[in-house]
Amino acid sequence: MALIETFRRQGDFLFRYRSYLPVLLILAGIGYYVYLLVTKQYSYNAFYFFACFVVSFIGLVIRAITIGYTPKNTSGRNTKEQVADTVNTSGMYSLVRHPLYLGNFFMWFGLALLTKSYWFVISFLLVYWLYYERIMYAEEFFLRNKFGSDYLNWADNVPTFIPRRFRWRSPNNYFSIRNVIKRESIGLFKLVLLFFVFQYIHDVVSNGGKLLELSSWGRVWFIAFIIVGIIYLTLRTIRKKTRLLDVDGR
Repeated sequence: MALIETFRRQGDFLFRYRSYLPVLLILAGIGYYVYLLVTKQYSYNAFYFFACFVVSFIGLVIRAITIGYTPKNTSGRNTKEQVADTVNTSGMYSLVRHPLYLGNFFMWFGLALLTKSYWFVISFLLVYWLYYERIMYAEEFFLRNKFGSDYLNWADNVPTFIPRRFRWRSPNNYFSIRNVIKRESIGLFKLVLLFFVFQYIHDVVSNGGKLLELSSWGRVWFIAFIIVGIIYLTLRTIRKKTRLLDVDGR
């Protein structure tokens, strides 16, 4: 089989199961984090911990900006097959061709940084690139075949993943905060949940296995988790039971 077909098939397969990569990386990160804490090789710093959250939150902001402008049937969470009614070329797509994956990178990179381990961070970078390189290849293969020169002309001038220069092209669509809330509120909930889990693990190990004794920062993250959790469940109910978050053409 030609290498081009191998890459495409691998990319299509990984595209369908791309939601599982974060689970594997998170489990690996938690396991290694516990090992470092138990063996007393980890030096906890609350401000560093929060800085890692800021890195992850930047990724969520990138995703939110992207989703806020994109029309329906593009930049979706579909997994069964590639879907695109148009080629997105404005907004975040005027800076990089895969802004959602750039956002994902920052979200997971912040979690990887929590380990304070050079080898774990490097391993994360390698796994992320090898994984998403195939997915991006499959997506671009699909877009090139469907849109031809329209896609190629845009791709020739926009980098794949790392912005070369800031040439923002304003979208024709208005920014839809409702669409962002509808599609990305779960991302914020998961992010706060995971940082609370890492903080909780630190507190349990530091307190000799006492499950209900939280540090002051542990209580802060717990409160944040409860507040964000309530907001997310409320928004999820609104999304499921009403059409308040629906936006025409989004």
